Amino acid sequence: MVFSGETEIKLFAGTANVPLSKSIAAELGVELSRADIRRFSDGEIFVEIQESVRGIDCFVIQPTSHPVNDNLMELLIMTDALKRSSAQSITAVIPYYGYARQDRKVQSRVPITAKLVADLMTAAGVHRIIAMDLHAGQIQGFFNIPFDHLFAKPVLIEYIKQNYDLPNLVVVSPDAGGVERARAYAKRLDAQLAIIDKRRIRANEAQAMSLIGDVQGKDAIIVDDMIDTAGTLTQAVKVLLEKGAATVSACCTHGVFSGVASQRIGDSRIREVICTDTIPLSPEMQKTGKVKCLSAAPILAETIRRIRKRESVSSIFDW
Repeated sequence: MVFSGETEIKLFAGTANVPLSKSIAAELGVELSRADIRRFSDGEIFVEIQESVRGIDCFVIQPTSHPVNDNLMELLIMTDALKRSSAQSITAVIPYYGYARQDRKVQSRVPITAKLVADLMTAAGVHRIIAMDLHAGQIQGFFNIPFDHLFAKPVLIEYIKQNYDLPNLVVVSPDAGGVERARAYAKRLDAQLAIIDKRRIRANEAQAMSLIGDVQGKDAIIVDDMIDTAGTLTQAVKVLLEKGAATVSACCTHGVFSGVASQRIGDSRIREVICTDTIPLSPEMQKTGKVKCLSAAPILAETIRRIRKRESVSSIFDW
């Protein structure tokens, strides 16, 4: 796999999201390299790199989504296999960074698992990380290796511009912590901003209490980095409709959609949920008919291309 005027690189795909890996390879005009990934009868993961990587820059594409532990171990084992095969460098392309919500101690005697995962990747031999829309940006500081933090904003905003009535649009943050993200979308879309005041009861369970801002007669679009069980989302939809919003949609980078998310979204009055393919959609979510999944492959592929050519990555988002 050689870009014009460049030395060879190799792209390897974990099993977590093969369609996205193939799309990234297609964007780059290359083929995925051969690796045998299988499990023994007791569940242990075995990886065999089936072509020479000696002295070559390798990129391993593997989101650490559900099943998180299996996909994380697969990434670590692939990294170790490449390191022991004398790869020149190993870049972990992690479209979705699992355990990102455990980025600090929120109570006594609990771990900071996002930091633990960072240490594991570094110990395994990863030289660089590429990740998209971290739940907490400070996770970059957990690494002592280069970290490229990407954003799905260009893809998502382009879709909104083409499919929504922008003069009648209001961007909504589902909680106080997401205001900066929502403001960035509102600025790009030249739209108004509203905020949901959310009171969290316990993990994976929250109650939306009140609305700051005016949504009367507007098309509201809730912006977040991820949607997990969709409890916060469906409560926000209810509040916005009660406050007079004409329609309510949602927009996120990572469609985690765990637990009863498909039922909640299917039963809600939400217009649509826009996400990217950093995590594969489950059959249940596809059946709801309310999810529009956009490809993150162009941004990830362009990042790989620029890293390889020693060009600026941040300028991808200077628009």
